[in-house]
Amino acid sequence: MKLREGVNASFGMSRGSGLCMRGFSSLPEPADPELAEIHETRNFAIIAHVDHGKTTMLDKLMTQCNEAVSEERAMDSNDLERERGITIQSKYTSFKWKGLTLNAVDTPGHADFGGEVERVLSMVDGCLLLVDALEGPLAQTKFVVSKALARGLKPLLVLNKIDRPSVTEERCIEVEQNLFDLFVKLDATDEQLDFTTLYASAREGIAATSWDKAQDLLKRKAGGEVLVDGMADLLDAVVESVPPPKGNAKDEFRMLVTMIERDAFMGRLLTGRITSGSIKVGDRVKALTCEGGEARDKDVEGRITKIFSRHGMARFILEDAKVGDIVSIAGLPSATVSDTICALTVDTPLPASPIDPPTIKMTFGVNDSPLAGREGTQLTGSKLGDRLKAEAESNVSISLQAAAVSGRKAS
Repeated sequence: MKLREGVNASFGMSRGSGLCMRGFSSLPEPADPELAEIHETRNFAIIAHVDHGKTTMLDKLMTQCNEAVSEERAMDSNDLERERGITIQSKYTSFKWKGLTLNAVDTPGHADFGGEVERVLSMVDGCLLLVDALEGPLAQTKFVVSKALARGLKPLLVLNKIDRPSVTEERCIEVEQNLFDLFVKLDATDEQLDFTTLYASAREGIAATSWDKAQDLLKRKAGGEVLVDGMADLLDAVVESVPPPKGNAKDEFRMLVTMIERDAFMGRLLTGRITSGSIKVGDRVKALTCEGGEARDKDVEGRITKIFSRHGMARFILEDAKVGDIVSIAGLPSATVSDTICALTVDTPLPASPIDPPTIKMTFGVNDSPLAGREGTQLTGSKLGDRLKAEAESNVSISLQAAAVSGRKAS
């Protein structure tokens, strides 16, 4: 994967982006040169119950890798997420650690967005399971763990918020045992049951492989010391626990669309992990989908106009991308989540999780109330329609019809 020199395209995410050059180590050369770049990549997601600290943890991981993070919960970029204090849409970024590229995906924690978590897990090889050390595993914890285990992922357990006065070592042991029991009930394999546990405080920017070391880091932080390696144990554990992506760069190009977003200049951006082959700007591709268990060509062909990758809080334009990379591409405005973007010679789509159907339906009509027009500025039907169409460009839970809008209720 090559970055185009001197080009930093920051559309809506213009915060700084320094790449980490700390602590590079030499890696053993893989036997197959085609897989060399894959072995230098780790793809992982952060999963948890709502408000257990996923986005804050990702902020601290980026800071540890010398990525500029100008504000708290920087990955929660839209207004509704900041207003409600929760992650609604999955987002990804990458950073360097000891010569490796770590692609991290921040996922929603609310049960209403569980389907998106399930789709995101299809493009990673491991996950960090964050659990509040005081509250323990809750309802959404069970859901995300079941999906991770079903995909064969081995979660890396992180007991978060250990800086709370009421959190004790005994309580952490109890929570860890509860999670082990949960794994057993969910039919985890012996390998998945042998998970690694770390103790962390995302707010304070520390993580350690033992309770005593974590408490020592907290005391040093409280004493005013600037910790330069507060999250090093967690990053090392990610490198050790998450396997490198598998694939062959010589195969035909295929990528499963996992996330979509809209850019004012590029139009619809399709994000996913390249499962096989490689892609470069100007290549012709098509979209395949799977309906009723049968592959179907969507009769959508196009030319790749842009390839993007995120590093820290910035978006970079790429010249090309290879198997194992998580990228965003532009050029297919009608493709959507769960579609397979592939070379023109491919006729079999990748397995995909279905999109959850809408659970509520709303009809928008003329406001004939006596109070109509007395407050607000966006009052006309065309304004409302434009806003809903813009939301549908990046939110697969919304479908528009001529006279109604369907979606899923957020409690």
